[in-house]
Amino acid sequence: MTPEKNAAANLRFELLGAAHDRAAFSCGVPALDHYLRKQAGQDVRRRVAAAFVATPDGKTIAGYYTLSQHSVDLGAMPEEFAAKLPKYPLVPATLIGRLAVSVSFRGQGVGELLLMDALHRCLGGSRHVASAAVIVDAKDENVAAFYAKYGFLELQKVAKRLFLPMATVEVLFR
Repeated sequence: MTPEKNAAANLRFELLGAAHDRAAFSCGVPALDHYLRKQAGQDVRRRVAAAFVATPDGKTIAGYYTLSQHSVDLGAMPEEFAAKLPKYPLVPATLIGRLAVSVSFRGQGVGELLLMDALHRCLGGSRHVASAAVIVDAKDENVAAFYAKYGFLELQKVAKRLFLPMATVEVLFR
């Protein structure tokens, strides 16, 4: 294991809390930085999003992601996936609303670790609250390519919105 990967392997995943240094976090995307610094705590308190951080020490934030319940128009799903679902107008899903890695931790596999932790939580949650897929909104083509590496597929009617069937997520963790 390379030293960079070793650093990432020592991360632990926690709910965002008061001990985490949000002010020091920078991923290079102002909207994602601002969200973590100013909005994430409020969203957690209001229960509109759950924010999780990867941290090496309980203070430093190497990266973060958010999860919330969501629904998707069945007509936006690819036919081969939609055909396996009841013909409800909306399909329950889990949204990974934001996922960001600190510039200090880039190139260490933190993005993949964040995604895998998020997907594992999505799968666990789907056993208690129905969720047929995981949804992400890719900000650009590079981000879309990142998610595509893990099997995410484009929704037909929403640009840069991708999904991963929960059945596929389940296979990842068998």
